[in-house]
Amino acid sequence: MGPAGTKCKRACSHSDMTRLFSLSRSLPRFWLAPLLVLLVGIGGSVGVRAAIGDKNVVVTEQVRAELKVHAPQGILPGAPLWLGLQLIHKPEWHTYWKNSGDSGLPTQLEWRLPAGVSAGEIVWPVPKKIPIGNLANYGYENTVLLPVPMTISSEFRPAALQDSLEVRLKASWLVCRKECIPEDGEFTLRIPLKGTTAIDGAAFEAALAAAPQALDGAARIAIAGDKLQVSVNGLPALWQGRQLAFFPETAEVIETAGAWTQAWQGPTWTAQIPLSRQRSQSPAVMPVVLALEGKGFRAEAPVSGQWPQAQTAASVSPALDAALRANSVTAQGAVSMSLVAALIGALIGGLILNLMPCVFPVLAIKFAGFARHAQDRHTLRIGALAYTAGVVASFLLLGVLMLALRAAGEQLGWGFQLQSPLVVSLLALLFTLIGLNLAGMFEFGQVLPSGLASLQARHPVADAALSGVLAVAVASPCTAPFMGASLGLAIALPAWEALLIFAALGVGMATPYLAASFVPAVARLLPQPGAWMQTLRHWLAFPMFATVVWLVWVLGQQSGIDGAGALLALLVAASMAIWALTRTGRSWWIGATLSLALLVGLGFALGPSIVRATGSPSDTQAQGPWQVWSPARVEQLLSAGQPVFVDFTAAWCVTCQYNKKTTLSNRGVLADLASKNVALLRADWTRRDPQITAALAQLGRSGVPVYVMYRRAAPPVVLSEILSASELRTLAASL
Repeated sequence: MGPAGTKCKRACSHSDMTRLFSLSRSLPRFWLAPLLVLLVGIGGSVGVRAAIGDKNVVVTEQVRAELKVHAPQGILPGAPLWLGLQLIHKPEWHTYWKNSGDSGLPTQLEWRLPAGVSAGEIVWPVPKKIPIGNLANYGYENTVLLPVPMTISSEFRPAALQDSLEVRLKASWLVCRKECIPEDGEFTLRIPLKGTTAIDGAAFEAALAAAPQALDGAARIAIAGDKLQVSVNGLPALWQGRQLAFFPETAEVIETAGAWTQAWQGPTWTAQIPLSRQRSQSPAVMPVVLALEGKGFRAEAPVSGQWPQAQTAASVSPALDAALRANSVTAQGAVSMSLVAALIGALIGGLILNLMPCVFPVLAIKFAGFARHAQDRHTLRIGALAYTAGVVASFLLLGVLMLALRAAGEQLGWGFQLQSPLVVSLLALLFTLIGLNLAGMFEFGQVLPSGLASLQARHPVADAALSGVLAVAVASPCTAPFMGASLGLAIALPAWEALLIFAALGVGMATPYLAASFVPAVARLLPQPGAWMQTLRHWLAFPMFATVVWLVWVLGQQSGIDGAGALLALLVAASMAIWALTRTGRSWWIGATLSLALLVGLGFALGPSIVRATGSPSDTQAQGPWQVWSPARVEQLLSAGQPVFVDFTAAWCVTCQYNKKTTLSNRGVLADLASKNVALLRADWTRRDPQITAALAQLGRSGVPVYVMYRRAAPPVVLSEILSASELRTLAASL
């Protein structure tokens, strides 16, 4: 498989509310009230949507999945009860058998059943062999039903007024054509307790008939050098003399796509099957399935002889084994990098972070305030220390949260909070309010009680610390040069060492403001206070509004055009509410009440469009010569001897978008890569994707952008975060 691992894996996402809580503590109190109003609207509307009925069908662009039931004698203890997941594939697409072959992943079913009801194992129908280049998989095309026997015990006691048995299923499957897409679905089915349910009886009978039957005859498997010698007796007489299909249930033993021979010696079927050079299993007993025209027999054969030494214990294809070994060495080398070097990298990365477009406006506001108090050195230094404390504490909070969630099994990386549409929307609202304030539309004293509005004047140290918190909140999606390796290392270090790296990032980010406050020579470079400060304040409103535009675009990648439009409508309503709250006169309360009511109403009506996920954002990232990334796709291309360049990106990553619009769109660069037959893949991390997170971790990274060149039997080459055309063209020339 690809660098994300040999099998596709799924991971449960953690609560957006957890991330929202941690973020809400990081932001000034003046905007919490309107956000709470908006959040109530969104939460209430989502709750209404969640209460709408059950479903037993999930439809994607590749598969129609349906949970079916067969209860011919009703729901009674001891009566037969079958449940099954039916997968109807679009043409050329397939899912996998219990042994998926050289790649892939079997369909997995997780049941949630009432007490007294238990599920058995999937009764797998006979698969078909699906060649893919010089590999082969075992799976299903067209339509397949995976039946599962259910047992109703005497402990099943429905309530007096209960009229149905409710079953819930969480299923995951990998559907592939040339590319592979991991999909999943949650199903709910209510089966009537009274009467029978047999409308799908024919489908279950066909599926059970397609499952291999137990073979009465003897079967033997012997190891002869690098081959398995298989002999089976007791097969139907009508099968004798015909070519059979062979499917081992034990994965990673034989060369699935290798040439093998079979013959009949009277009623005994024999075969010689090559062992895999990358064999990872050495079973004492091998269950195998022999099939002819969709009918199959299953036998468990003892294995005699000595298993030969496998060339590698890795459960990957030959094409990736050398690359993965080299990549492992690279990762180990990254972990062995001294903590001091990592801290230096974090300091430099935090310093460069101030130049990121999402951070610079906040720093400019701080320097404008610096000029206002240039003569009060003591106040400036206290404020700088408070700002630094806010920055460092926020980085530590993000580090603790990320490390804790990863320790709990979550697949997270740097910038994880921007993978939540709700957090993106809240940040857009925050920057809208700040932009309106900078533009002079309102002052916070006009919309807040006088005691709360005067907090900034009465507690300037707290205000400076909150400015540091805000700076980190907007900087968190950015990955500056030198940050990638340090953050990737932090994930692999003990907690206290990892937190030192996060603290170093904060110190690096706060360094410019600290230097201006404590070093007079730096302070003298700043202009003197004057009318220019008011002009600068108004000008800084436009970068804030530009940031809002970017956040709306990010949301559009996550929730579609409807989500982006809904957020724009809510931002307009919030702006109108702020304007209404600043009016004076007898009719003030009428305008304020109506505008707030409109904001809450729109929150209820449009909130679901904001938080609802649409199709994969990767679909929008795969443009022109770029293909959608998947581990299986990387493996397939490398197996064919083709170099692969992967752009790990996200819509909320400004550096990613800059590189995408410049270097990665450069015609000369693309021509050089095309001349070397380099395949271009784009891995979009805009929404959380455990496979991408795992691939980044294998490369010693925890955030984007990451640019990697993979070559057959060679270690991956990781390029710099700020990608240049010359760097990429030099790499292409070396291929």
